[in-house]
Amino acid sequence: MSTILKVEQLQLSIAGKRICTGLDWKIEPQQIWGVLGVNGIGKSTLLQALCGLQPIEHGEISLQQQPLQQLKRRDIARAVALLFQHQDDIFPATVLEQVMMGRHPHTTLLKGEQPEDFKIAEQVIVAMGLSGMELRTVDPLSGGERRRVALATILAQQPRLYLLDEPEAHLDPKHQKVIFNKVVEQARTQQAALVMALHDINLAIHHCTHLLMLLKGGEAVQGEVKEMVSQQQIEQLYGTEMVRIEQNGQIAYLAL
Repeated sequence: MSTILKVEQLQLSIAGKRICTGLDWKIEPQQIWGVLGVNGIGKSTLLQALCGLQPIEHGEISLQQQPLQQLKRRDIARAVALLFQHQDDIFPATVLEQVMMGRHPHTTLLKGEQPEDFKIAEQVIVAMGLSGMELRTVDPLSGGERRRVALATILAQQPRLYLLDEPEAHLDPKHQKVIFNKVVEQARTQQAALVMALHDINLAIHHCTHLLMLLKGGEAVQGEVKEMVSQQQIEQLYGTEMVRIEQNGQIAYLAL
């Protein structure tokens, strides 16, 4: 199975602040990446650059062996789905209408929405715990419900690469666990890859196979979770003392 996304010597900044310099990064099928760093380090900007929504200063990003900047937006949308950290509704829509937007990169003016598209939409609505809400308008829903609608929309898109910016936002611990498991399961079933910008190091430890840590000054370190997770590394990442807790075979880190 070929590499889904390849980053070569990437240099990226925002508002004069360097996010990364000379970043080389390969994302392979079935890998689950966690992008970590302090608030404001540039995690969201990096995810947007990976799908062509943020200009880069130097380097190259290749999507399925093709230069990203040479691809049409529709071709990118078929291969990459981005969950924004903050997602506003542009116009009133029902839950079903919103989720069906995830199928639009795969439809054409001649073909339109097909029964298979509605079947996929219904399946992800069920997976996100939204059954019975298909005809409800999205706008008045709670923050957690709206987040699940947004996640259902990108699951309906069925891309090769899922980019999720703080997917845990507005979700209670119960829904976090269920939804993370569903998203990871779908990505692996489809031989896709998943990249998540995460605020919580413990979510990354429990759900990811690989980590990319963004440090100050544009430095970045990466590797498998088991190689990356040490108290020293995490304290360097967040710039604060951490305590390691282990219970029933589960490891967690808390700031002092």
